[in-house]
Amino acid sequence: MRLCDQLGRAMAAAGQAGCVIDVTLVDDPTMHALNLRYADEDHATDVLSFSQREGAPIVGDRQLLGDIVIAVPTARRQAKAGKRLLVDELIHLAVHGFCHLLGYDHRTAEEEQIMFGYEAELRKSAATRRRSRTA
Repeated sequence: MRLCDQLGRAMAAAGQAGCVIDVTLVDDPTMHALNLRYADEDHATDVLSFSQREGAPIVGDRQLLGDIVIAVPTARRQAKAGKRLLVDELIHLAVHGFCHLLGYDHRTAEEEQIMFGYEAELRKSAATRRRSRTA
């Protein structure tokens, strides 16, 4: 639930609270196949994003923003290497994928600086729990 809650807070911070994102957790062979098919890269990767904003909008009660696919074994290795909890790595990758859905990229140093800075802001917002007010 923590992943959903934090991604929801990141979406709200980005002004996308009413949107829908599908997050799918997969193994490395599945991610490898997806990366080869859709990105023409012959290896597994940690996260892929598939935007629904690139074509005609899908009509419904809430706007479908897109899909985020995360390779759990890769995330586990990255978490271990970075001495982080797996759930924290999954949140990091989900927010990274979300930024891609918003149109951010990191192909150049300038794009990377912009995207990673925005990612950091969203992760900070995602980690902040809203406190309920008592009367």
